[in-house]
Amino acid sequence: MSGTLVLAGTPIGDVADAPPRLAAELAGADIVAAEDTRRLRRLTQALGVRISGRVVSYFEGNEAARTPELADALAEGSRVLLVTDAGMPSVSDPGYRLVAAAVERGIRVTAVPGPSAVLTALALSGLPVDRFCFEGFLPRKAGERLARLREAAGERRTLVYFEAPHRLAATLAAMAEAFGADRRAAVCRELTKTYEEVRRGPLEELAAWAEEGVRGEITVVVEGAPAEAPGAVDAAELVRRVAVREAAGERRKEAIAEVAREAGLPKREVFDAVVAAKNSGTG
Repeated sequence: MSGTLVLAGTPIGDVADAPPRLAAELAGADIVAAEDTRRLRRLTQALGVRISGRVVSYFEGNEAARTPELADALAEGSRVLLVTDAGMPSVSDPGYRLVAAAVERGIRVTAVPGPSAVLTALALSGLPVDRFCFEGFLPRKAGERLARLREAAGERRTLVYFEAPHRLAATLAAMAEAFGADRRAAVCRELTKTYEEVRRGPLEELAAWAEEGVRGEITVVVEGAPAEAPGAVDAAELVRRVAVREAAGERRKEAIAEVAREAGLPKREVFDAVVAAKNSGTG
C-alpha cells in the first residue's frame, strides 16, 4: 500500500503562527524533506518537537535528483512530510516535482495549510484582492526583467511579486517604467516579524524610497491595469503589444487574443491591425 505525501506550511516569521497540526506531522513522519535542515532544527526546537523519522535535504540544487528517491519511498508506504524555509511548499519553493511524481504514481497528496506571504501581503496591501495573479521572482537581468513586466502591463488583476531587498529599488523603477509611475503598489517587508512594514504609494514614489536601502523578506503587490475603453488604443499600439508578446515566446494567435482581451476589443480587430502593419512593412 502506498504512503502519503504531506505538504506543510511553516511560519513566514512569527513561530507562533505554526499550524497546530505541524508539530504532530513532524513527530510522526517517516521522512521529513526540508529545504534547509538547519532551519528545520531551529523550528523543531521552538515547537518543542522531536523528529523520529529520517531527515533529508530537499532544495533547488538537489530537487530533481532526490525526487525519484522520495517517490520510491512513498510508493513503498512511507509518510513523507515536505517543509520549506517559510510558507507553503511549491509556491516559489521546492515541491512541484515531488507532487507531480506522486500524482503520476497515484500516491495520496495532502496538506497542512499554513502561513502564506502571498495572501498576507494581498490582505494588507489595500489593493483589490478579488482577482490576483502571483508572478513569483522576476528575472535578475535588467532587460529580461523589464520585458517580463511589459508583458504584464495590461493585466487587470492585482499582481504579486517576490523580490530580494538588494534588487528592490531597480525592480520598482522598472515597474514604474512598464506600468506607469502612478500605478498604486504596496511593498510588504518582514511580514509577521518584529520589524514588519507595509509601504503603500505610487510606484515612482516607492522606487525613490527604496533607493535608501531596504532589508528583509520582500513581497510587492501592484494594482492591476485599469480597464480600457474600446477604441482607446490605436492600431500601432495594438501591433506593438502583439510584437512584445511574440518576442517573449507567445504564438501570434495567443498574443492577439490576449491583447484583444486587455484592450476590450474583438480579436478580429487586433488581427486586422497586425496584418495591415505587416503588409505596409511597419509590423
